[in-house]
Amino acid sequence: MARIPPSQRLTERAEELREQTDASDLVNELVRLGARKLVQELLEAEVTEALGRGPYERRAAATSGYRNGYKTRHLDTAEGRLEIDLPQVRETDTPFHSALWGGMRRRTEVLERLIVEMYVRGLSTRDIEDTLADLAPGEDVLLGRSSVSRITDRLSEEYEQFCTRDLTDLDVVYLFADAVYEALRREASCKEGVLVTWAILADGSKVLLHMSAGSKESSESWLDHFRSLLSRGLNPPLTVTTDGAPGAIKAVEAIWPEVERIRCWVHKMRNVLDKLPEADHAVVKPYLQAVRDAPDYATGRRLAEETIAQFEQAYPSAMKSLRDDLEASLAHLKLPPVHRKAVRTTNLVERSFVEERRRTKVLPRFWSEGACTKLVHAVLWRASERWRRVTFSELERRQIEQYRRLRQAQKGQTKLAAATSVA
Repeated sequence: MARIPPSQRLTERAEELREQTDASDLVNELVRLGARKLVQELLEAEVTEALGRGPYERRAAATSGYRNGYKTRHLDTAEGRLEIDLPQVRETDTPFHSALWGGMRRRTEVLERLIVEMYVRGLSTRDIEDTLADLAPGEDVLLGRSSVSRITDRLSEEYEQFCTRDLTDLDVVYLFADAVYEALRREASCKEGVLVTWAILADGSKVLLHMSAGSKESSESWLDHFRSLLSRGLNPPLTVTTDGAPGAIKAVEAIWPEVERIRCWVHKMRNVLDKLPEADHAVVKPYLQAVRDAPDYATGRRLAEETIAQFEQAYPSAMKSLRDDLEASLAHLKLPPVHRKAVRTTNLVERSFVEERRRTKVLPRFWSEGACTKLVHAVLWRASERWRRVTFSELERRQIEQYRRLRQAQKGQTKLAAATSVA
């Protein structure tokens, strides 16, 4: 047993617990073991890197140093201690001292980050508090109930900093807006709307811009959301992609009248097909896809009119939905072809919402708006750090600049026409 690394013993202990411990106690024990195992593995990996070989591997002739067992030590936290087996090393060229252990002894951030990540990954604050507070009495408590609340409040601080950061230096090309709804405990039917904007920048990176709470997706809620972006220095984007929510559309046109608005094709397709008999989806859907994937705007317009003419008599409601806001539905066809797929939908954050709901499904309802926004932000921000870049070659940059000039010329012509009409 002594030759088995402590991290492996902890793994075996976890397996034993799965078979022997009652379900009500299993989570408590596994959380405690998980925290110890995390620290233990980091310490053992540090020794492996220092010696250049794993446990029980032969030492090369040119190397020095041996593993020399373990000493029991304690990792002090804000509320108590964790028992750790600290690896010992002898006969090295220079005395071995664990830099990782030294840092852990001085700070508790490692365990506190663990608590935060547990919260973000779906455990409620109460679950974490109960789990950690009931591990053991007295000094063996890992983190007390009040400490868990304090630690998870860091997410609120992160959210506040996120909502006030300067956006002046962001060269936004494509902007997107959508919303997710979460249940609150105030009322059985109460839903908290979380409005979200993100962007594709000129360097191809995707960035989460802003989040705000709103009881509904009204134009006033979206106006406040967009005004926050402007107040922090955001430059006008080239396009804004939204779903068909009237409030979002009205707000976009009020804040950025000169910007090309794009209607999300995922929502457009769903709205049209919902008005068809399910058996006829396979008949009409290829026509919709042909409009969406047209090689240019003129072709897309022609295909849309032909599709409406062909099916209008049989499916008047569906074709009315297709014609609704058609200009915005075809606007993506004016952009560089390589960007159209990324810009024509709000799918990027929709996928992030799926991840967010997976993390929050264990919470039937949020206690407050603050609890809702801090957790949604934490999940979306972590997801946004993994978003892939969009290609911006020199060709795409020239096409975008040409399109900007065209939009400015059209805007000037519109103003001139309006002035002439008034005169």
